[in-house]
Amino acid sequence: QKKKLLEQLGENRLPYMTPADADFHQLWKTKYSKLIFRKSDAVPEELHQMVQEGFLTLRKHNCFFQDLVRIKEKDFITPVSRILIGKPGCTYKYLNTRLFTVPWPTEGYDIKYCSPQIHDACKALIRLNEYLHIEAIKALQGQNLPETKEIKDTTVTDREQNFGISLQEKGSVSKDQSSSVPEDDYGSLKHRTSFNLTLLNYMDPLQMLYLKQEPYFGMGSMAVSWHHDENLVERSTVAVYSYSCEGPAMEGSDDQKLKGRDPAVWHVGLKVAWDIETPGLAIPLHQGDFYLMLDDLNMTHQHCVLAGFSPRFSSTHRVADCSRGTLDYIFGQCELALQNLQTDPDSRALSLKSLETAVIKQVEEIHNEVEFEWLRQFWFQGKRYLKCTDWWLNPMAKLEEFWRKMEIMTSLGLSEVRKKERIGEQRNEAISCFLIALTERQKLRQVWAAR
Repeated sequence: QKKKLLEQLGENRLPYMTPADADFHQLWKTKYSKLIFRKSDAVPEELHQMVQEGFLTLRKHNCFFQDLVRIKEKDFITPVSRILIGKPGCTYKYLNTRLFTVPWPTEGYDIKYCSPQIHDACKALIRLNEYLHIEAIKALQGQNLPETKEIKDTTVTDREQNFGISLQEKGSVSKDQSSSVPEDDYGSLKHRTSFNLTLLNYMDPLQMLYLKQEPYFGMGSMAVSWHHDENLVERSTVAVYSYSCEGPAMEGSDDQKLKGRDPAVWHVGLKVAWDIETPGLAIPLHQGDFYLMLDDLNMTHQHCVLAGFSPRFSSTHRVADCSRGTLDYIFGQCELALQNLQTDPDSRALSLKSLETAVIKQVEEIHNEVEFEWLRQFWFQGKRYLKCTDWWLNPMAKLEEFWRKMEIMTSLGLSEVRKKERIGEQRNEAISCFLIALTERQKLRQVWAAR
């Protein structure tokens, strides 16, 4: 799709708007109304201070890491450094790389941090998470009930101050952007805004030898290319808090005479996915601003991050789809697989209860999942988490123990199907089943060894 779009464009560039353009608000209202923006003074000062100190603490302790991601069978190092913080036992997968949460302080969990400062940083991010959760619910309710919504936030006085809110106040959400959430479905709103983790990003553009140029609009250097966020609960909100380390010189760089966006200032770029009719948006991000991508905006639109000159942190809060991404899930899978292993009470010899193809298939698929989605993903770059906490070491040791038992189960199964007395058809089915799983395992082991 990208190739086709660039071919259509040729040497031309698509138009885009910033707040300096006369039609900016009209474009936002009609094509981007599910993007809500808040200037920094809408956020309590105490929260700013806690979160920004937390960012600097994590940076000081070298807790931000570049990821090795995989796109179209090739590995790339991300220009942005990241750390995942969230619910204990949660993971988040993007571009074939699984990140494991540094757990934020949670009742009922014994989490030992490498320093009290790291504990405080994680605690600050829970506070930010709770704040953004409430703001996201209010914003979604505002989309549903524009005619009855009363803005209680007296800190907002004019359109420029909070252009996102002003559009909602007028109740002027266009048909193509109107939300489909039932007015009374508070449970659904809560579910789709209950952020279970945050992916923190850090980048100093001046330390980067090379940054990609934005290809469609000519918006300048990109820190993060155009994308949809992946591995999220459907129609869930994404909330992004931005902290660019601006000095006095940076603060004054809003030169309205510039054509297009000011290259010194960080921006978020938005466009309608794979569309060359609708102009894009480039919205400046200053210290402490945040924005919300509501409902299906992340599916219908793409966004990118345009680099400024100063270093920048961001905290991107998500409702990650953890249906296959939590420790509880994978431990449950292991227990399911190990139901097929039995121990003789007298000799203590191990054997398989069943050689039915459906059982073999299920066990060997779980075996592969444990090895390639968890153990190898963790140890591939997992030692870095020890800079924050050793929380993951015990669960990983337990998973390795399960994996060893599954290796034994594979050996036992292969021994059984080699026996001459096995009936032909059943034996062939079992061999075929093992062959598929083992071929996949061998291929993946080679891929991971190369990575």
